[in-house]
Amino acid sequence: MPAEGKRLRVTQIASGHGRKPGQQATLIGLGLNKVRRVREVVETPNVRGMLRKVAHLVKVEEI
Repeated sequence: MPAEGKRLRVTQIASGHGRKPGQQATLIGLGLNKVRRVREVVETPNVRGMLRKVAHLVKVEEI
């Protein structure tokens, strides 16, 4: 992960259980798989797209 660029704190607020397989895979790709798990990621177009796909399952904060 590059050290430059805006960083985002992503918190999972809802379960991926019973969701579409693509949404479950996206949560795993972001490093999330349990409710209240927190990860910090660098904002890139790829990450923004992943967050948009699971926007109803996560909370995003700029650091």
